[in-house]
Amino acid sequence: MNIHEYQAKAVLRDFGVPVPRGHAAFSVEEAAKAANDLGTPVVVVKAQIHAGGRGKAGGVKVVKSVEDVRKEAQRLLGSILVTHQTGPHGKQVNRLYVEEGSAIDREFYLSALVDRESSRIAFVVSTAGGMDIEQVAHDTPEKIVTFSIDPATGIMPHHGRLVARALSLTGSLAKQAEALVTKLYAAFTAKDMSLLEINPLVVTKASELICLDAKMGFDDNALYRHPDIVALRDLTEEDEKEIEASKYDLNYVALDGTIGCMVNGAGLAMATMDIIKLYGESPANFLDVGGGASKEKVAAAFKIITADPKVKGILVNIFGGIMKCDVIAEGVVAAVKEVGLRVPLVVRLEGTNVELGKEIIAKSNLNVTSADDLDDAAQKIVKAVKELRK
Repeated sequence: MNIHEYQAKAVLRDFGVPVPRGHAAFSVEEAAKAANDLGTPVVVVKAQIHAGGRGKAGGVKVVKSVEDVRKEAQRLLGSILVTHQTGPHGKQVNRLYVEEGSAIDREFYLSALVDRESSRIAFVVSTAGGMDIEQVAHDTPEKIVTFSIDPATGIMPHHGRLVARALSLTGSLAKQAEALVTKLYAAFTAKDMSLLEINPLVVTKASELICLDAKMGFDDNALYRHPDIVALRDLTEEDEKEIEASKYDLNYVALDGTIGCMVNGAGLAMATMDIIKLYGESPANFLDVGGGASKEKVAAAFKIITADPKVKGILVNIFGGIMKCDVIAEGVVAAVKEVGLRVPLVVRLEGTNVELGKEIIAKSNLNVTSADDLDDAAQKIVKAVKELRK
C-alpha cells in the first residue's frame, strides 16, 4: 500500500524527522487558507498522486503570493497529470499539498528498502538528488552508495557516519545525518514499510538537513498491525479491479494486454505471462488465487477478469497441490453461469483431483477449450484471440 507525500511527511514528523511545514488542500479555498496559515514569502503547491516525476509534469510549482496559490490550485485540481510513472492515461489530481518554500543549497537522494538478497533493510545514498535514481544507477553508478543493517544490532552510529561521508557532510550536518538515519530506520521498522524514499534530501542555506519529499510503501501483509496507516489509503489512486480483488485476498495486478490469466502461485503466473508474450500476445493481468482459495474466491477472481473490457480471452492455468482442481472448476463454472462468457476460455488443469475438475467442466456444457499442458494452453488462447481480430 502506498500513501501520499503529505501523509508520509506526517508519519515522519511523528518520529522526529525534519520536514517542511505544510497543509493538505482539497479545494482552491483550502489551498489559499493553507498559504495564509504558513505565512511564508515562498510557497510550493504540489499535486498529490501516487507517482513520481510530478515536477517535470508541471505538478509542483513554486509561487510567491496567495493569489498565485489560487491560480495553481485551480489549474491542478481535477486535472490529469501524466508522468513517466503514471503511463499515458495519467492520474487525476484530487488533492494538493501546500508547503513552505525551502532555500535549497544542495540536493541528495536517500532511501531505505527491503533487500531480498540479504533479507535486511538496506539504505541507498547518492549525491544525485532530485534525479531518477534508476538513471543515476545506469549512467553514474559510482555516485551510489548502498549498505544494509544487521537486524541483530539495528541501526548504529557508524551507519550515520557512512551516510555523511557519502554525501560529503561534515560538522553539524554530519551529526544531523546520523540522527536522521536513526529516525528513518525507526520509522521504517515500526511501520513495517517496504520502501521509504527521500528525494530530494536537501541541505538548506541555513545548514539544515530536511526531507523535501517523501514516498512510502507498506507491507500489505503487516497492515493489520497498523490501522492508522490503513486509514490513509486513497482508493481513488488504485485500480477498481485491484480493490475488489483485495476484498477476497486475491493477488491481482492490472496490466495492458488482452489475455486474462487466472493462476495459482506467483511463479506459475510469471511463467504463464511469459509464454503468452512468447506466442505474440500480452497478459491483461496478473492474478494469483493462491494455494487455498475457495469456490467463492475463484468465482470472484473470474468475475474480476471478465469485468475488464480489454480482456479478449482468458487462460486458466492451475497446478493443483493444496489448491484442488475440482474447486477451481466449480468456481469457474459458477462464475460463467452468473456473468456469462463473451470471450474464448482455455483451461489447463493438472495435479490434485484433476480428472474430477475436467469432468466438472465437461459436464457444464460451457464453451470451454481444454489444454494438455501450459504450452498447448498458451497457443490455443493466443490463436483464439487473434482469430477474433480477423
